[in-house]
Amino acid sequence: MPVWFQNQMKRAFYEKNRYQIKLLNQCWYFYRNKQGY
Repeated sequence: MPVWFQNQMKRAFYEKNRYQIKLLNQCWYFYRNKQGY
């Protein structure tokens, strides 16, 4: 997982930002699928 992504996740969890977390989860899901993991 890229560092910038981890930082975004940490900030989202810290702020309890549900919308942000959901968005990041979707981004990560699509990113992983694109990479073929």
